[in-house]
Amino acid sequence: MPKKADHLEGGGDKDSKEECTQDASETVRKRVRADSSQQPEDSPQASPPRFVSVEELMETAKRVTNMALAHEIMVNQAFQVKPTELPEGSLERKVKEIMHKAFWDCLEAQLKEDPPSYGHAIKLLAEIKETLLSFLLPGHGRQRSRIEEVLDLPLIQQQAENGALDIGRLSQFIVGMMGSLCAPCRDEDVNKLKEITDIVPLLKAIFSVLDLMKVDMANFALSSIRPHLMQQSVEYERNKFQEFLEKQPNALDYTEKWLEDTVKSLKEAEMDGSTAASSDPSSLLPLNVHNQAYLRLLRWDHASDPFPETMLMDQVRFQEMQQEADRLVLLSSVLLIVYTTTGEAISGLPGLMETLKNTISIMLADMHTPSFSAQEALATIGEKLCVELSQCLGQHGYSPFSAERRSILKGQISATIQPDNTVRKLMDSRVQTYLLASLESSQHKTPPLLPGGLSPVSRELKELAVHFSRLVNYNKLVFSPFYQKILQKLLTKGESPGTEM
Repeated sequence: MPKKADHLEGGGDKDSKEECTQDASETVRKRVRADSSQQPEDSPQASPPRFVSVEELMETAKRVTNMALAHEIMVNQAFQVKPTELPEGSLERKVKEIMHKAFWDCLEAQLKEDPPSYGHAIKLLAEIKETLLSFLLPGHGRQRSRIEEVLDLPLIQQQAENGALDIGRLSQFIVGMMGSLCAPCRDEDVNKLKEITDIVPLLKAIFSVLDLMKVDMANFALSSIRPHLMQQSVEYERNKFQEFLEKQPNALDYTEKWLEDTVKSLKEAEMDGSTAASSDPSSLLPLNVHNQAYLRLLRWDHASDPFPETMLMDQVRFQEMQQEADRLVLLSSVLLIVYTTTGEAISGLPGLMETLKNTISIMLADMHTPSFSAQEALATIGEKLCVELSQCLGQHGYSPFSAERRSILKGQISATIQPDNTVRKLMDSRVQTYLLASLESSQHKTPPLLPGGLSPVSRELKELAVHFSRLVNYNKLVFSPFYQKILQKLLTKGESPGTEM
């Protein structure tokens, strides 16, 4: 891994990626163990239950875990391997600390013998040599030769037997080589090694930094091969899910219900002619049904409705996108009310929109936490916006906000707490329309037009649409054969169920 030329992916998601993968696989495992007799009455009929052995169950769980990890690497661009951290005060951590201390105390005692005993030290040097060689790329021929020359284990053994071994010199060579191979983020750690003069603490610190360098190398490898993994990952996940399906024949029940409910909803819309979809003759084509089904996941009741099996590994992501869509709907609704209530006086004033947007965003930051009170937040937003608007109008020579206009504005803002509020329903419809259009336009690589009233949140909405489309398109690639079979049964005569999704 060249030191400065190769840039390692940094940062990472604020949530632990390992925890996300574990949560996803655990969710699927719970589904595997669920007894069909415990399904709700309106759930689809399951296949006859069959008994499985513990070995079969463990093997299935292992496959699901591997599939969840592969999926996480592909859909999460910020995924990184992280060093294993045992919980503070845990038994495992205490045992590990005791064993490590005993090992290093033993090494120190051996080196203090007269003459010194180098058995443990040589084993450590051999392990360090192997680790350094593992960091080398094919073009690192000179470094490879140098490592082989200086860490020549037979020669080191002879020097130890003849009392001529200089572990300090070898350690300094190792530190120098680590400095030339490490990622830029490890420069400080390597430089600290140069300040350690005692041999045992130095060797101990070297191993700690080498462990971090191994993690860096793993993340470098991930970032390098991710662009080439797409097709292999799609086939891997599809095959693993097929194996899972063979073990659990009813493992697509909720997926089938999800698609069936979408078809039913589109047919009802077609019957009463109340939606835009009803006027489109292609509304029941498989591609449109599928896109509409994904859009329904952004309105899902996660507390009571079982999530489709094929989407389980991304349920948390869809919940987060659903919350972000709700936030943008409320944010854009309040801004639309402000500008329609206040009129032309504030249109075009530099920086005002961003100021109002920041004020509202701060108050809505925790809107999906249990302690959040929408009523209190909207009341506070109304008060703050009235103050800011009055100040702004006064600074630009307009008449200040009257008490009547303040009252009207605060009342309209507070009314957005209702899901059926006219403005909120309008902005929600426009956000959903934009997200659906982003799925349709992703086939042609052309961004959809932004509906009116959403300009203040255009950056956030576009980011959400990109995230949503990327996740949906990957899921389509993996599971389209399963979806096609289901839709062939659901879509009635005269349709084209074989249309590519």
